Amino acid sequence: MNVPWRDRRGRFLPFKAAVLTSLFIPGGLYATWLATGALGGRPIMETIHGTGLWAIRLLLIALAITPFARALDWPSLLLVRRNVGVAAACYAVAHLSLYVVDENFRLLTVISEIALRFYLTIGFVTLLVVLALAITSTDAWVKKLGRNWKRLHRLAYPFSAVALLHFYIQSKLNVSEPVFVSGLFVWLMAWRAVPEAWRRKQGIGFMAVLYSGLAVVSGLATAGLEFAWYGLATKVNSWRVLYANETIARGLRPAHWVFVVTASLLLVFVARRLMRTAQPVRRVPA
Repeated sequence: MNVPWRDRRGRFLPFKAAVLTSLFIPGGLYATWLATGALGGRPIMETIHGTGLWAIRLLLIALAITPFARALDWPSLLLVRRNVGVAAACYAVAHLSLYVVDENFRLLTVISEIALRFYLTIGFVTLLVVLALAITSTDAWVKKLGRNWKRLHRLAYPFSAVALLHFYIQSKLNVSEPVFVSGLFVWLMAWRAVPEAWRRKQGIGFMAVLYSGLAVVSGLATAGLEFAWYGLATKVNSWRVLYANETIARGLRPAHWVFVVTASLLLVFVARRLMRTAQPVRRVPA
């Protein structure tokens, strides 16, 4: 049986076990805070928001594993992608289950709310898709679905965007965190839009140009998304929000943070490539 802390040959992998353990930490923290009354006057609602946030975070981390494994030349990182994706689905299920608890298990009320409220409708549909991806992530399903498996799992891209829309609407006026997460999602999608031949190039100079360009694109797109949201969905002056990105005098805006994070990734990737280049080549004895 293929257990989540072993490879396909049944060997124990400490890294995979450590990642699996870390995926329980957010849930464990929220359970502890619930038990100790540390979540204020509406603890269930705070936990609903927390589990939903971690579902989105883990979904994006799962999407980030492939570009990170490629850029860092770390193929074993791909071994934890399934665990992270399944964890995202589990947190999404917990998110809905806690909503049912908050409604005192009135299932008809829950169903009507999901049907009548747009942001709940799209959240529920996304949950069903993410759950389907988690269920079909096993080796048996990969073999059973064949080529259709990749087609099914590409739904993770559009429905990650739908999950972010759910996040925006639920956040109401202050959408700084959804905007920031959206900027990182733009980076992930922009990376996948880059031609495969470019992503495989080994030159450090080319890597610097590529990832610098991705950082700029994702930062600008983040500012654009923030401007569009405030302009279309709120009564806030979206131009003032956009102009706030011209300076850091009042602190970093989500677009600034996205650029800082993605530009920092460039430094990590280049450092990793330099370290591998500097390693001595092992010569096979004649």
